[in-house]
Amino acid sequence: MIASTDDDDITLMQRLAGGDDLALNALMSRWRERVAAFLLRMTGDHATAMDLTQESFVRLYTSRHSYRPTAAFSTYLFHIAANLARSHARWKSRHPTVPLTDDEGSMLHEPPDTRPSPDEASALREKTARVHQAIATLPADLREALLLFAVEDMSHAEVAAALGCSAKAVEVRIYRARQMLRETLAKQAA
Repeated sequence: MIASTDDDDITLMQRLAGGDDLALNALMSRWRERVAAFLLRMTGDHATAMDLTQESFVRLYTSRHSYRPTAAFSTYLFHIAANLARSHARWKSRHPTVPLTDDEGSMLHEPPDTRPSPDEASALREKTARVHQAIATLPADLREALLLFAVEDMSHAEVAAALGCSAKAVEVRIYRARQMLRETLAKQAA
């Protein structure tokens, strides 16, 4: 992230805290896609990711008066999103769902068709799918650290601030996540 963008985000947050609600629109248009992509990787469900993305910006709005620009704005925003993803995962583990089936036991709502297209990109799509599946199997703390670092391009310090742990813990989590991914992908290839 470039410093001028951070300065712009901080200025927008200050305007938001000062009563300029339109500043939230600017922040949302700037950050919505990245937050949604992060939450989609965390939850594995598009609808849930969209709901949590919206909730992230609601929380950003409600905390506008307590925001202090001590770290990058992205750190603050992804901290909110990561907390929402963790809360959702805890809620989901306490409220398991049963798929709806018809009389023959077939699901009423079939999952989307994921067959690869016949073009040359199918091999890349298959590999990408294996990587996404492997990432989804990582423990939540490792997955969060890896996604914020590798996909959201945050530094170890920014990830540490977003997750509420030390930079060394982030380094260890990323290392462990990469090791587990290597092992999982090697098993899949065998």
